[in-house]
Order: sequence, then structure tokens, then C-alpha cells
Amino acid sequence: MGTSVTISAATDQDAEQILKLQYLCYQQEAALYDDYGIEPLTQTLQALRAELGEGCVVVARLGEEVVGAVRGTVDGDGTGRIAKLIVHPRMQRHGLGGRLLDAVEGRLAAERSATRYRLVSGHRSEGNLRLYRGHGYVPVGTEQLTPRLNVVTLEKEAPQPAGAGELVAQA
Repeated sequence: MGTSVTISAATDQDAEQILKLQYLCYQQEAALYDDYGIEPLTQTLQALRAELGEGCVVVARLGEEVVGAVRGTVDGDGTGRIAKLIVHPRMQRHGLGGRLLDAVEGRLAAERSATRYRLVSGHRSEGNLRLYRGHGYVPVGTEQLTPRLNVVTLEKEAPQPAGAGELVAQA
């Protein structure tokens, strides 16, 4: 019987696997925009470890292998910023990206009181944009970063906890 994919919080011991997977996954993005100097390809292990310590990092594991990851932080205004959603190429198109997105959103809301979520994607990254739209994100802006790259900012509101916003009648 095969091993199933589990999703959990990342640990410092996952850092090297995450960085290697990130490097593999962002090759396609770099080729799409003809820019191999993008931050996910130049990030150091030290910088990634700092993100592990400061943010909310979730990984997908197949046995001991990290096959997906996503990171998030929450701003002072309650905006959860989600970044670097990666899934191993052999594991793509099986719902794992959506599971990781749901997991990081849930953790950002529960542990860091996120009230909305924001993420960015390159304008040519149709698969990513389709995933985000399918999970309720709507485009709220576009910015040209380089002559070859426009980034699309997408947002969605965090669901309110059950009972939030309901008026309680007092006897």
C-alpha cells in the first residue's frame, strides 16, 4: 500500500529539503519570465531558516520527503500574506497545492488572527492564477516589476469563525 501525503508545520530540519524543492519548482517560473535571478532561486539557507522561525511554514510530506510547502505571515492590519507555494512537479495537479493553501490559511487565521489573505503571482502563471481563483481569491491589482514581469495581487477575506457576527439575544 502506498504512503499518503501528510501536511504539517515545517521544522528547522525541513529547511534544506524545502530550499532544494523551491529551487526545482521555480525553474519553470524563471523560464517563463526569462529571469533566473528571482528571489526563490537566490534565497540562502540562512534566509529560509529565518523565515521558518518568524513565519508560518507548512509542508507536505510523502513519507520523509518534503513534496510541497507554503509560507505565510500576518501584517499588523490582519492581512495574511501567503508566498512561495510549491509542489514537486511529479505531485502537481492532484490537489496538493489547494490542500497546502487551505492549511496555511487555517493556521494564519487560528494562530495569528488573519482577517484576509493576500498573495501575488506572475501574470503569465496561468496554473497558479487558476488555483488561486478556484480558492476564492480575486485580483485587486497589477504591478509591472520588470519589462517581462507583471505581478497580479489577489485577495480574499478570511471566513469568520462560527457564530462570529451573530447577535445574541439576552432575556
